[in-house]
Amino acid sequence: MMAVATKDLWSLVKYRPQVDPDDLADAVRNQASEESLDYRTRLLIRDSVEALRSYWGEGRVQEWLRGCPTRDRIESICGEQFERPGFPSLGDRLVEKTDPEDIRNYLRELGSKVARPLVLYVGGSVALIMPGHLSRATDDIDVVDEVPAELRSQHSLLRDLESRYGLKLAHFQRHYLPMGWEHRVHFLDTFGSMRVYLLDRYDIFLSKLFSIRTKDLDDLRALVKDLDKEMLVHKLKDTTGSMLAAPDLRKRAEQNWYILFGEPLPS
Repeated sequence: MMAVATKDLWSLVKYRPQVDPDDLADAVRNQASEESLDYRTRLLIRDSVEALRSYWGEGRVQEWLRGCPTRDRIESICGEQFERPGFPSLGDRLVEKTDPEDIRNYLRELGSKVARPLVLYVGGSVALIMPGHLSRATDDIDVVDEVPAELRSQHSLLRDLESRYGLKLAHFQRHYLPMGWEHRVHFLDTFGSMRVYLLDRYDIFLSKLFSIRTKDLDDLRALVKDLDKEMLVHKLKDTTGSMLAAPDLRKRAEQNWYILFGEPLPS
């Protein structure tokens, strides 16, 4: 599995519309250990601490600083006078990310209530969060086609799990996916009597490419830097013909591709 790195403060705040406060604190601590810090990086450190102070409160920030080996450097930077504009939107982007282990716990508990073998194909953000391709908050576990009757009929169980984990089962139709997606899924694990597979990240990318939702575009922005563009173009041409044939869908893909790459959608 590929872990999402948090050491580089700039990468953390640049590529993610949502930033986990714990990840931000770790990145600030690591960044402050670097010997040479330019003006903008020091400013980013200062504004990151201010964002944490607004989100956590002064007491939590002081507790974090007491255990931080770079405390003196951080406090020194926070005491500097900065003239240029900083990063005022950072505080608004702090959101606690969904922990992959919470998703596993949810699936274990759900699977323990299944009486007969079931298979779930999971897409959406969860299929990116579990292998570490994406780090953000989500409340949906998106299943291809529909939630099996054995699960969706257990209303009280699903309500209980949602209230405790902040997660719920949702579904989407397979016609929003590239052709042949079912041959490229990745086995996640067996949870009781339930086997769970994750959609491939290239298939998820291409399905989101045709979306009009801004949160899907944000996921594309976070995901694109870790994908091979040549392979992406190849899969676009080979697996999305039916979607490209629909004028409205093609227009969305063209717009999103231009935003991501600054060039026309490959023909």
